[in-house]
Amino acid sequence: MSRRSDNVTKGVEKAPMRSLFYAMGYTKEELERPLIGVVSAHSEIVPGHMHLDKVTEAVKAGVRMAGGTPIMVPAIGVCDGIAMGHIGMKYSLASRELIADSVETMAMAHQFDGLVLVPNCDKIVPGMVMAAVRLNIPAVVCSGGPMMSGLVGGVETSLSKMFEAVGARKADIIDDAGLEDFELNTCPGCGSCSGMYTANSMNCLCEAVGIALPGNGTIPAVHSGRIQLAKHAGMAIMNLVEKDIKARDIINEKSLRNALACDMALGCSSNSVLHLLAIANEAGVDLNLEIFNEMSAITPNLCHLAPAGDTHMHDLNLAGGVQAVLA
Repeated sequence: MSRRSDNVTKGVEKAPMRSLFYAMGYTKEELERPLIGVVSAHSEIVPGHMHLDKVTEAVKAGVRMAGGTPIMVPAIGVCDGIAMGHIGMKYSLASRELIADSVETMAMAHQFDGLVLVPNCDKIVPGMVMAAVRLNIPAVVCSGGPMMSGLVGGVETSLSKMFEAVGARKADIIDDAGLEDFELNTCPGCGSCSGMYTANSMNCLCEAVGIALPGNGTIPAVHSGRIQLAKHAGMAIMNLVEKDIKARDIINEKSLRNALACDMALGCSSNSVLHLLAIANEAGVDLNLEIFNEMSAITPNLCHLAPAGDTHMHDLNLAGGVQAVLA
């Protein structure tokens, strides 16, 4: 069976390309296997991305276990929280298009047979998915997972409460020490912020639409299950490559309607409208606001996660996650 990667690995004319692979330490055996791009948004400026190096390595292990050759390539990502309240706000949404274009560029330039996309936060998830359906090659999303909730005054808290604390300080409802308590204890470690904000919304919707494995939306970043999920994602891409199941075979009109129903049931971020419309556009599916309203009218809102309620992503995970909601 011919592969996309044959364009850079097979035949007399491709000897110069092979020599460049050998320069990086790839072996002849590795070049005879499918080449899988593992697109990692790992960086040291986004809490949701600071641990993606570990997730990426687990994905690569899964690809190797299933007989492929994983090749890590990078992607940028803006932390929407850090980019708030200054000129950086103007760069966040625009970064989505940069991410989509860069994933397309790396996949087309190097002729990967499939992609495992490793994002986590707000614009990075939809940007990568947009690229996958634009390219229409086998693709799996494996996000970095949600942050655990913080604890302030014995009450579970997340980033929205942190912003509210600023208002409380300005109104003298709390003092400087009270504000610092929130600062130090609201975001306890790596992962996408612990409520049903945009990042977790999109990671849940990737699961609902079928381009991510069960657990993608809710397994906490710090749990071993996240590393196990990443290994399974690496194995899953090899199955898709072998069966030639492409991104648009998974993301289509029917699956997007499923995702919309999940969106309404979970009470996802309103930003999911922006991103689902953009993903549908890349997939050639006619999705519009009337369809959102139609699904909203027939789908009950089952979950009230922060900022709509007092529960967080780890609570949803313990309750069975996205699969329980879909059931």
